Amino acid sequence: MAVLAVLAVLSVLSVVAVSVLSWVLFPPTDPHRPPCIGSRVPCLGAALSFGRAPLDFIQRARAEHGPIFTVLLLGKRFTFVTEDEGAEVFFTSKDLNFEQAIQRVVEKAVSVPAEAFYENHGKLYSMMKGKMNPSSLCAFTGTLCKELHEHMAQLGTAGMGDLMELVRHIMYPAVVNTLFGKGTCPTSQSELREFEEHFWKYDEDFEYASQMPECFLRNWSKSKKWLLKLFEKVVSDADRTNPSETTSKTLLQHLLDNLQGKHLAPNYGLLLLWASQANAVPIAFWTLVFILSSPSVYKKVMEDLTSVFGSSGKDEIEVSEEDLKNLPYIKWCTLEAIRLRPPGAITKKVIKPIRIQSFTIPAGDMLMLSPYWLHRNPKYFPDPEMFKPDRWKEANLEKNAFLDGFVAFGGGKHQCPGRWFAIMEIQLFVVLFLYKYKFVPLDAVPKESPLHLVGTQQPLTPFRVQYKCWE
Repeated sequence: MAVLAVLAVLSVLSVVAVSVLSWVLFPPTDPHRPPCIGSRVPCLGAALSFGRAPLDFIQRARAEHGPIFTVLLLGKRFTFVTEDEGAEVFFTSKDLNFEQAIQRVVEKAVSVPAEAFYENHGKLYSMMKGKMNPSSLCAFTGTLCKELHEHMAQLGTAGMGDLMELVRHIMYPAVVNTLFGKGTCPTSQSELREFEEHFWKYDEDFEYASQMPECFLRNWSKSKKWLLKLFEKVVSDADRTNPSETTSKTLLQHLLDNLQGKHLAPNYGLLLLWASQANAVPIAFWTLVFILSSPSVYKKVMEDLTSVFGSSGKDEIEVSEEDLKNLPYIKWCTLEAIRLRPPGAITKKVIKPIRIQSFTIPAGDMLMLSPYWLHRNPKYFPDPEMFKPDRWKEANLEKNAFLDGFVAFGGGKHQCPGRWFAIMEIQLFVVLFLYKYKFVPLDAVPKESPLHLVGTQQPLTPFRVQYKCWE
């Protein structure tokens, strides 16, 4: 009898254990929460299938579960909002926190600890917003124009190559020297290539590094250490030559003036480098791709350039802010490229439960608003997959207002502080590049890679061009 009693107890316990395990592996669906996508391994969740191609994963999830759904990734909950009904909540709710969402990413990517991040973020954001607003861009335009000319000269009078490589080779050093000071980038071609290779590797795996232990990304870690070592010297030079007059300072020197914890200056320098280049360079590439692949758009762009500067390629032009204002169509092309190739998601942390549509999103979730899909909403953008610069005719860009439904730079009080500089630098680069060289595309428009969620999508295949100076 005792043995039977023990067996009975063990049988009950085993049933309970199986039930508990089943609940852990397959938690009951809460009708008040969005559909949840996980796996049989709770600690991993959907990380393996999601990590292979995030944009493809989200596309399948949208088709199966609707525009709002939660994905379990490495023990964390990420709730995606891919239609506009949640956008207003995302940008205005006080129950969401931007700093808590990005703090861990910053800590992993540039080794800034949490306490220093929270101490510095608000002040540095305000500084960036003030120094890079539309009325302040004239402080950068002249220097950037000269830098672009200098590094464009390295391409010679004719050649052939992958357009992305050509863009990187010009924009990396030109923008870095503009923001951080002349000579920040190495001057010899071999050292410049080394810089480009390290930053390209750092940028390429940035998303993975923001979530995974550094030991799993040895090449990324090596490039990060190389760049931080470079910025130790850059910061030292900037601090030594820091002028007293505000108008003579570089953006890096303004950062040094406002930073609490000077030992972290190289780390923040690297963060500023990534923020200034990671999205602007691929968007410059996509802008050129879309222009060159549309004969009518290319013709219109060249007519506009000729009307402002005369026959193409005759002189090394100096482009002013006023000149850029007289070239609105190129700005429309830039914004249309950004619309088609925006970040896959921007994020905030839910600190108190919020309601979107019929769902309640619990505290602790990362709320991921997706510009990539919002920009494909035909309610705001008819023929959403088409490159149509003329649609931006309706935007009040003179008052710095974008089209409704355009959220590539965020919204509310946490919009990207460098958005106007980014648009200006891309527009200026496109003006100088197309004015100097005639291009013949050798490949079709490449598809975008499905691997990038946080930043602009990279091309999946090369886009080769032949170029030569206009005669």
